[in-house]
Amino acid sequence: MTKQTPTASYDASQIQVLEGLEPVRKRPGMYIGSTGYDGVHHLIKEIADNCIDEAIAGYATFVEVKLLADGGVMITDDGRGIPVDKHPKTGRSTLETVLTVLHAGGKFGGGGYKVSSGLHGVGSSVVNALSTKLVAEVVKNGDLYQLEFAIGVPQGDLKKIGKTERPQGTSITFYPDPTIFKETVDFDYEWVLNYLRHQAYLTKGLKASISDERTGQRYAFYFEGGIQSYVKHINIGKEVVAEDIFYVERTVEDSVVEVAIQYNEGFTETVKAFANNVFNPEGGMHMVGFRAAMTRVINDYARKNGLLKEKEENLTGDDIREGLTAIILVKLPDPQFEGQTKNKLGNPEIRRYVEQVMNEYFAYYLEEHPLIAKKIVGKATLAARARKAARAARDNVLRKGVLDGLNLPGKLADCSSKDPKQCELYIVEGDSAGGSAKSGRDSRTQAILPLRGKVLNVERARLDKMLHNNEIVSLIKGMGVGIGDQFDINGLRYDRIIIMTDADVDGSHIATLLMTFFFRYMNDVVAGGHIYLAKPPLFLIKLGGTRRIYAYNEEELDVRLKEIADERRARGTKVDPEESLAKQAGLGEGAIQRYKGLGEMDATQLWDTTMNPENRVLVQVKIEDAEKADAIFTKLMGDEVSMRKTFIQTRAKDVSLEELDV
Repeated sequence: MTKQTPTASYDASQIQVLEGLEPVRKRPGMYIGSTGYDGVHHLIKEIADNCIDEAIAGYATFVEVKLLADGGVMITDDGRGIPVDKHPKTGRSTLETVLTVLHAGGKFGGGGYKVSSGLHGVGSSVVNALSTKLVAEVVKNGDLYQLEFAIGVPQGDLKKIGKTERPQGTSITFYPDPTIFKETVDFDYEWVLNYLRHQAYLTKGLKASISDERTGQRYAFYFEGGIQSYVKHINIGKEVVAEDIFYVERTVEDSVVEVAIQYNEGFTETVKAFANNVFNPEGGMHMVGFRAAMTRVINDYARKNGLLKEKEENLTGDDIREGLTAIILVKLPDPQFEGQTKNKLGNPEIRRYVEQVMNEYFAYYLEEHPLIAKKIVGKATLAARARKAARAARDNVLRKGVLDGLNLPGKLADCSSKDPKQCELYIVEGDSAGGSAKSGRDSRTQAILPLRGKVLNVERARLDKMLHNNEIVSLIKGMGVGIGDQFDINGLRYDRIIIMTDADVDGSHIATLLMTFFFRYMNDVVAGGHIYLAKPPLFLIKLGGTRRIYAYNEEELDVRLKEIADERRARGTKVDPEESLAKQAGLGEGAIQRYKGLGEMDATQLWDTTMNPENRVLVQVKIEDAEKADAIFTKLMGDEVSMRKTFIQTRAKDVSLEELDV
């Protein structure tokens, strides 16, 4: 490598030292993950988590979030209140220190908290740094103290305002800085509602409430049952194996292990792991310990009671977890999370604690509830048989390794590019639309897979049944990721999987069936942002000559017709404003065509409207709240007809087919 001649000196003056809260404003993503929608709501979580920590420690009974009419948010608890006395190291009030110094807090083993969700002591100060204004109010022994900040800088000294009826507590009001959060600074009521619901489930006896001055909406949560109530909530709409919920809470050394379990008759597993009320989406040592204990205890019980024959192999963890709903909550003094996002718990000792509790108490539960135990083992045994049948079916229909041309489904019209990042797969409803899509596509990057009829509803089918369904098998083979225990996201052959169906009831149903399949069996593909819905136009406006204008819904049709009418006026044509928009636009009978389906479009029209990257409209399918998505798929695609009927009836008056975005 050729050595470059320096164009300027490189000395101490080039080394930047950021002081105070400057690093946060310089690189906010390092502290809150993003500066978009998620980041602005993470600010609420940082402050509210401190309130929850007070409740976990036994010093607070409520947390209240108030979304203010002027765009701010006020978060209040009745905990001990942030200390207001002078801090020995900074010489300033402890309240000011906590809100202006990174890594300052009561969560470093100094006796403030035995258990907390915070590790780094940056939460409150980060919120302060990223807010145009923050007002902290603390009540100590009935005395109210106040300190105000602007972009993290104190606006004067701590003030003692006077007496108040509340004996203690903390209230933080802040306004996110729009120069940092350029996407939005508006708080989402539903996001806060869901966050508080989870915290109320995880903290027995906590009242968590939200009020929105912008709309007048109010709601409060209180669950005496804690995580037992949480499990019951997740299983709403599902047929449970037994109404009884296994629950245990035990202290092991300096930690607490709390577990709630209930099986349902479904085929998917819902196990959520939390450490100090922080959700760990990637699990961790508590999850490892839980799974190991479940597998061991159920196999031991089945052997001991003759539910597994002597020559039968043990049930696998996957067999045992089919239909399992469980919440694992551990509380420990020094949690070791992976990164600030806390996705995974790394403490090795917690695995041993969870295994110890489950080995003892879940074994007791099965012995004391033999009918439930027999149902659980029976369900796992059926899952084992289905697994073996699925393996045999999979070996017959699925290739191993990279897909080659011989093993691709015959109906797939593949693209010529082999770079997955450039490629996209259109899943098209019907052979007619599939033919137009094949003729009109960019064959270099666009593959077409036509599906005949409605695919199998996988919400009501195990993997072995799925693998006998030709449409599902074609989809699996075409995508290249495998299925079940052979699923590998790295094999995905297309960066975008685009569902292209008619804009009618049947088309929406097919799209929902496909999304159910992806959500249940290829969740990583959805989570990775690879699934899209194509939005074909509903209307074609035929003007003079070869001019064509498309509209994607009735509202856009009206806009386009008005634009055409305005063009006529500008040219001096007399237009009667009392006539219909079509007549104002100078259009006669048949000039406006409503498409009944994709099959009515020829190859050129389909390319121009729905497949050309420069013109098309795609809706990316996201899983913002997997728990909510799970509940919706259960309602829409499960066995409970009454829930589906109620869901449709309560929403039918508010939704039109043109507006139906999933």
